[in-house]
Amino acid sequence: PEHALVGYLHSSFANGSGYIRMADVPDSWDVIDLAFGEPTSATSGDIRFSLCPATECPNVESAADFKAAIKAKQAAGKKVLISIGGANGQVQLTTTAARDAFVSSVSKIIDEYGLDGLDIDFEGHSLSLNTGDTDFRSPTTPVVVNLISALKTLKAKYGEGFVLTMAPETFFVQLGYQFYGSGPFGGQDPRAGAYLPVIYALRDDLTLLHVQNYNSGPIMGLDNQFHTMGTADFPIAMTDMLLTGFPVAGDTSRMFPALRPDQVAIGLPASVNAGGGFTAPADVTKALNCLTKKTDCGSYQSHGTWPGLRGLMTWSINWDNFNQKEFSKNFDAYFG
Repeated sequence: PEHALVGYLHSSFANGSGYIRMADVPDSWDVIDLAFGEPTSATSGDIRFSLCPATECPNVESAADFKAAIKAKQAAGKKVLISIGGANGQVQLTTTAARDAFVSSVSKIIDEYGLDGLDIDFEGHSLSLNTGDTDFRSPTTPVVVNLISALKTLKAKYGEGFVLTMAPETFFVQLGYQFYGSGPFGGQDPRAGAYLPVIYALRDDLTLLHVQNYNSGPIMGLDNQFHTMGTADFPIAMTDMLLTGFPVAGDTSRMFPALRPDQVAIGLPASVNAGGGFTAPADVTKALNCLTKKTDCGSYQSHGTWPGLRGLMTWSINWDNFNQKEFSKNFDAYFG
């Protein structure tokens, strides 16, 4: 749809929010990300996905019911993706063998469950730039080069309809305005901005980028001020960077180009339980007003007006249900 609500479904594990069967996912959700496909080891590239064990999730459905419910969601116009990574799933495609294992194992999951595509939720130490890898437009680090190659192969295999999304943390994207990799003299965190070459290489194949505007330290925006999560200001400044473009590590000869508004959604926690950086619904509405209508912008002035902004992503569908569906109700009220 023109404006989409994206949510992660705790499919392979339980936590305090409770297990939700696929058939019971509310209709508000347009894109459902199955959390998570994880590797057999950090560098194997061999991704596995299985439903939550009944010992952990007593109300888990059978695999057959799960697959039937996915088909029903798709018949209703929803997209169902496998999300790879998460906080515990470090994925480092250090070799071409790992790259090939990634492509074949991910294809297997997509085919088995009849999925629409793939979400890359690499966190922690999955992506890191080697010393001397300084230009996001032509990366040389194997884990980055192999990931780009794997995603291009999957997109080519499944064709135009393949949905490709990414959920990086701000550290790997917007921090790249200040710092990229270990820097010209070394010594910086080599993960800084490490998603930028992946986003750049796949910019024509990317369906949605929903950066996590949570679990983040303060990040410098295009106004050269630091912005802190939990207020309307943070998603406004962070999203403006994606829709305006920015010089990487301050180098105006290396501009990260703007994404299209329909490729961008704002990632936020569904409730205070879901992660650091919870943003109250009134502030989420302010951020949407600023970015789509240029009203309610507060102290940060965006560089454009983007009524075609795709929507919102949240961690997670389960935490939203736990919180009386506050996040999804606010989205539905805003976009109708």
